[in-house]
Parts: sequence; structure tokens; C-alpha cells
Amino acid sequence: MKYRADPSLICGSIAPLVTPFTAAGAVDAAALRRLVRWQLAAGSHGISLGGSTGEPSAQTLAERAESIRVVAAEIDDRVPFLPGTGSTKLDETLELTGIARDAGADAVLIITPYYARPTQEALFTWYSTIAREFPDLPVVIYNVPSRTAVEIDPQTVARLFRAHENIVGIKETTKDFEHFSRVIEAAGPELLVWSGIELLCLPVLTLGGAGFVSALANIAPSAVAQMYEAYQAGDLGRARELHYAVQPLVDLLFVETNPAPAKWLMHQRGLIGSDFVRPPLLPLSERGRARVTDLAQSRLDLLTDPALGEEAI
Repeated sequence: MKYRADPSLICGSIAPLVTPFTAAGAVDAAALRRLVRWQLAAGSHGISLGGSTGEPSAQTLAERAESIRVVAAEIDDRVPFLPGTGSTKLDETLELTGIARDAGADAVLIITPYYARPTQEALFTWYSTIAREFPDLPVVIYNVPSRTAVEIDPQTVARLFRAHENIVGIKETTKDFEHFSRVIEAAGPELLVWSGIELLCLPVLTLGGAGFVSALANIAPSAVAQMYEAYQAGDLGRARELHYAVQPLVDLLFVETNPAPAKWLMHQRGLIGSDFVRPPLLPLSERGRARVTDLAQSRLDLLTDPALGEEAI
């Protein structure tokens, strides 16, 4: 938790891990540890867990808590740890946030409550309650309207940012790039903003964003990290080159519902022992496998990692 005192250090490519399951459907803690080690070796600047890519809504609170502890212990303060601890229930959110704090998380990612479609005032109250309960823990709002059926307004974000010192930023997972700009304009440049949309990772940096929490880091972590590093070094040509190079891999991720395509590819590459996804999701279909294979072959150079050798795609 050494980054907790300065959340601005939670920057760059923050890899949002899939949750590996065994073929029987149990959480595979050993595979989770291996994924953390692989991400660190590949150059990811931080680790997240429990966002949409991690299938949190299909897990029990106890499973999520244990995964947070496993990942925190494996990271061991080498990079920032930003776990998702949100739920549609306040008591569960508070409990899991407390567990993450005690495990050593540097900040927590709190999704807008899904399904209920709360008003903006209700969202302000929700985040204020969490912030007051954990005054020494940085809180990051997670806006993903395609999953939750509610969007937090820029003015609500700004109001929360002004009201609570420990509400430090927002992960924006919306394709409305204008929304990013309006959030930063309303809250000010001190607000930390991460993109959760793969093809907006580079553009958000031009607005002053802190980085990105991109599912692409599950299959091509080095490329995603290098894009950020190139931008920060002033090598805009290289950053743009990587932005366009990864586009087929971004398409790959969404051949069917995320994270099924990524998990299938990761299983083929030997990163995880099973491509199991929990209901209501289904494993990648035969047609989906063919499409993922084609897209992967088109950018095999970005998928091959020296630590893995030549992958079987």
C-alpha cells in the first residue's frame, strides 16, 4: 500500500486481470498468482482486479475477498494495486472495501450501482458514504454505463471530488469521448482519469489522463504499457503506431462478450489452465474461436512474449 499516500502514482497501464477458473468452475488462485507475475514481467505499471473483465458479479463475496488477498500478496507493493470492490449492495461494497484496505490496496475502484438506476443525488450519497467510511483510502469512481444502465454526470463527479479528499479519480468506460473532456473540465486537472475503452487509451492522455485500465493488457500487456511509455517520452509517432497496431486485438476482445474471447486465447497460450467463464456467460463459440484465431494471427508479434516462447494460436 505504499502508493496509497500519493494516488497520482497509479498511472500508466493498469492491467485489469481476468479471474481464472478451473475447468470445474472454481477460482484458480495459483493461476491468478502466475498472471500477476506475468503482468509484472511484461511491464504493466499496475494491477486491477474485480472490474467487468474479472466477472465479479458471478462470484461470491468470499471469492472476491480471497482473490484480492492473493493478488495483493503477490504484488507485494511492487506496483500499485487498484481492486474493484463495488457491488449493487452497499453493505457488500463496504465489507469488500474494508477487506481490500486491510489487504494493502493502494486505492479501490467502485462501480456505479448496477440495475437500480439511481439518480445523480443517490450516486452522490452512495459515493459519499463510502468515502466517509474509509477516509484514508483513495476511492476511484468506475463509470461503465453499458454494464450498469446508469451514467454518473460530470457535475456529480466534480461535486464528489470537491467534497471528499479521498475521492481522487474516475475510470471512464464510455465511448463518448466528449464525456471525458467534460468530466476533467468540471472537476479540474487534478482529477485522475483512466480510460477503460481500449481505443481511447492514447487519446485520453492528450486530455491529461493518468493512464488506462484496459482489458487488452490481458493478452498484450507489453504493447499497452509501451504505448503509455512512448507518449510520456514524447515519442508520439511510436505511441500512435502502437495505438493502430493493437486495433485487431481490440476487435478480438469483443468477438463475443468480454472476457470469453480473452480467456480462450489466454488458455491457448498457456497463461491459464481453463477458458471457463461463469454463467450467464458461455465459453467462446466455434465460430468465435475461428474469428479470434484470425485476428490473433494478424498481430502475433504483439502477442508473443519472451517469457512464454512461441504461442500456439
